[in-house]
Amino acid sequence: MSESLYTAPSLSATSAPPKEKMELSLSRATPILVLVLLSSLASCFAANVTYDRRSLIIDGQRKLFISASIHYPRSVPGMWPGLVQTAKDGGANTIESYVFWNGHEPSQGNYYFGDRYDLVKFVKIIQNAGMYMILRIGPFVAAEWSYGGVPIWLHYVPGTVFRTNNEPFKYHMQKFVTFIVNLMKKEKLFASQGGPIILAQVENEYGYNEQYYGKGAKPYIMWAANMAVSQNTGVPWIMCQQWDAPEYIIDTCNGFYCDQYAPNSPNKPKMWTENWPGWFKTFGARDPHRPPEDVAFSVARFFQKGGCLQNYYMYHGGTNFGRTNGGPFITTSYDYEAPIDEYGLPRFPKWGHLKELHKSIMLCEHALLNSEPTTLSLGPNAEADVYTSSGFCVAFLANIDDKEDKTVQFRNMSYHLPAWSVSILPDCKNVVFNSAKVRSQSSVVDMVPESLIPSASSLDGDLKVLKWEIFTEKPGLWGKEDFSLNGFVDHLNTTKYTTDYLWYTTSINVAENENCLKGGSRPSLLVESKGHGLHAFVNQKLQGSGYGNGTNVPFNFSAPISLKAGKNDIAILSVTVGIQNAGPHYEWVPAGLTNVKIKGLNKGILDISGYKWTYKIGLEGEQLGAPYGMKSVNWVSTTEPPKNQPLTWYKVPRPTFLVQAIWKCLGYLGGGRRRSNKSHLVKAENVNCLQLCWRRLPSHRLRNLEAGYR
Repeated sequence: MSESLYTAPSLSATSAPPKEKMELSLSRATPILVLVLLSSLASCFAANVTYDRRSLIIDGQRKLFISASIHYPRSVPGMWPGLVQTAKDGGANTIESYVFWNGHEPSQGNYYFGDRYDLVKFVKIIQNAGMYMILRIGPFVAAEWSYGGVPIWLHYVPGTVFRTNNEPFKYHMQKFVTFIVNLMKKEKLFASQGGPIILAQVENEYGYNEQYYGKGAKPYIMWAANMAVSQNTGVPWIMCQQWDAPEYIIDTCNGFYCDQYAPNSPNKPKMWTENWPGWFKTFGARDPHRPPEDVAFSVARFFQKGGCLQNYYMYHGGTNFGRTNGGPFITTSYDYEAPIDEYGLPRFPKWGHLKELHKSIMLCEHALLNSEPTTLSLGPNAEADVYTSSGFCVAFLANIDDKEDKTVQFRNMSYHLPAWSVSILPDCKNVVFNSAKVRSQSSVVDMVPESLIPSASSLDGDLKVLKWEIFTEKPGLWGKEDFSLNGFVDHLNTTKYTTDYLWYTTSINVAENENCLKGGSRPSLLVESKGHGLHAFVNQKLQGSGYGNGTNVPFNFSAPISLKAGKNDIAILSVTVGIQNAGPHYEWVPAGLTNVKIKGLNKGILDISGYKWTYKIGLEGEQLGAPYGMKSVNWVSTTEPPKNQPLTWYKVPRPTFLVQAIWKCLGYLGGGRRRSNKSHLVKAENVNCLQLCWRRLPSHRLRNLEAGYR
């Protein structure tokens, strides 16, 4: 019985794939497209990308792929060539990236592909490095990225519901996917045109949430699959974590381990689109860690069990510039404990250990992809998979006991297998690599806080003293109110995420006979919020701050407050820290205040939730341009920036001393990493120098500054 071989069919967005195009013999692989592009500068040959149950096949040759995720907007363009080369030096032959819809279409119909969003430039750098690319168009991507990559404006298109059989959503999704595909075609970047892109992805991890979308789920995912294939890219399409993907779409695995994964059809190859070598960080949480030994074990086991393509998510995580972080509470740093760190440096020993692994696996490529394995038991929790083809013999010996080492017999020879490890024998005899034995450089590069003092040699021109400028905001309303009503509004629906800030303001009258004014206990302000944080002011003075976390976004706040006889102004600054990026119906997840009470007055608890509340969107400094150092802000010069002063913007003209300046104001926060190249700003909201941190740092000016609490 012949195995079926895929060539990309041409489909309309509503048609089913013709069966006859799916059943082609291995012996007569039909090209998707053969096109030779000749110019006076270079010759570029189109590639025929097909697949069967064992692997991708490029121009008739089976290939094994080791892929590295590098998201172009999470690093600056000047870093891209170095990142790609470091991945290649580490043994990768493929680069993977999502496409970030809300970065490319920030407002409806207005596209942007400059600076960090220069997708074409990024793909061409990959091409020039002689590597392949996997383009995960989505355009929903999750990725701990703001709103999962979907533009905020789409939520406010009437009748739109994300990621289901909804006409407005499908219309805009197809429009963007088509735009990206046509852009890649124009630049001849698909493999079928001579470019590096060998696979494209539509949707992302929908299988996790499909059950929550009811009857609209299956029609939507079928529509998405057909819409993608109708683009006629000439390369196969994939869907990750999509267990009911149609026959003409390759379903792939995401996870820490995918050795036991099997595609939903015997005609599809086994692919791993996300192997997580670390994890993302959230403010206030402990730093995640995954040892290089475990990463290597998972990769070796995957190829041992018939895998043909494995992608590290992430290989370089980079930085969530500006307000692109998702979550909520995802940090500015997206380092991910990846093999290449946030700053573009190889992370040892992880990078080096995986490099050795990749070299060892590639020695086995021919036998792995051109034969079926024979599995042999080597005793309890130990086994061998042997591949033989055309005189080649490859063996993987695995000890899946996570506690006990084992000595096993294989082909009349004795082998020591440490606990939870795989040994690779590219000749079925000699061990060239064991996943538990790290022989790579083990020193690590770490960023640590340092006390930096300005020196005369570091100053330019006549600048002798570091000059600070500050701007302090008035708590509560600034300028004209936006609106008033009785009760509360949802934070995100009100700001539409144009800012992280929303002022909720009201007032109460306190009688002179209240015990709290005569030496009694101070009353308390009680606030319930759907997230993410708040700063509470009474009569212009900060009373306290509260916040949720990445695990529990809603929170309750309680703090003693100082009142006076007569009118008391209450101003609560609600703050978002990132925005929801995934989950069922995630676009409807609320934020902001839901209940406010004052406890401890003579009459007990005063519920002021239904009072008339006046709202103001954003901060005055934002409107005036403080994040960009605009002269319209009434900056006040000082040589000693104030401490313990809430709602203050800080500006310093010389990047040399940015680190010292931040630590002067925020030094108690613990670790941090920063790199700068122009003038920058940071804003401290809390009288205690920030328990909940907010950064609005121009992405084109700042590589990274992480001033989050730990």
